[in-house]
Amino acid sequence: MKALLITCLLALWLTAASARTFGPEPRLRPGSLPNGYISEYLKSRRARVRRLSFTSDLVSGNGSNLPTCLLCVCLSGSVYCEEVSPDMTSVPLLPKETAYLYARFNKIKKIGKNDFGDTVTLKRIDLTGNVISEIDDGAFSKLTLLEELSLAENRLVKLPALPAKLTSFNANSNLLKTKGVKANAFKKLTGLANLYLANNQLEAVPFIPESVRILHLQDNNITEVNVDTFCKSDNSYYLRLSLSEVRMDGNPVVLSKYPDSFTCMKVLPVGRYR
Repeated sequence: MKALLITCLLALWLTAASARTFGPEPRLRPGSLPNGYISEYLKSRRARVRRLSFTSDLVSGNGSNLPTCLLCVCLSGSVYCEEVSPDMTSVPLLPKETAYLYARFNKIKKIGKNDFGDTVTLKRIDLTGNVISEIDDGAFSKLTLLEELSLAENRLVKLPALPAKLTSFNANSNLLKTKGVKANAFKKLTGLANLYLANNQLEAVPFIPESVRILHLQDNNITEVNVDTFCKSDNSYYLRLSLSEVRMDGNPVVLSKYPDSFTCMKVLPVGRYR
């Protein structure tokens, strides 16, 4: 009986403490945020989350399954989950109608095929700086509105199928080799303007869509190019006017050995010429 009474009193105390800790929060107003506001707000939110996690641990023994908008900042269709504590190891459950997800610098390991299945409104996903090594086939298949995707600074060895509407794709600083990038990986991305594949282990230049304006391939293991890499061997009049920036520096290839490979371009690639 004494133990029961103590337990009841402890539960009442924890409830009161939680109510005091989590009073009304200042409302975020889109379009009027001062510099550093999001960063400071995240710090304040995480301090509260740590206190909530401690309280939850006492009651249930587990403080890791917290609602996304307690761990992150949810603001007008945007979800900010950067450097979340406790560690975020999987894609969070997103509120419906989320358009922009920033989940950078966490410990996310894998993207499952159903992680984004119910959030078809996404237009931008930034997962930079996680530890993602695997992405299920079809993980992005339902994201028909997705325009920008960043998977930079992860541990990917192969790329999944990408949404056709992408305009910007960033996979810098992964572990990608040519065998991990399908020949038609970018073929259907007819609106792709920015393609970043620097700091990987690619041995060859993948197929580059006509629409690409900026192409970063620096610091790979590319050893050669040919006439069909950027131009067309069967069309001497072909011009590739959209491609305005190509970086191939930091690769073994000596570009001056392949003068006919750049005749259709208005700029020469940055790279090694001697």
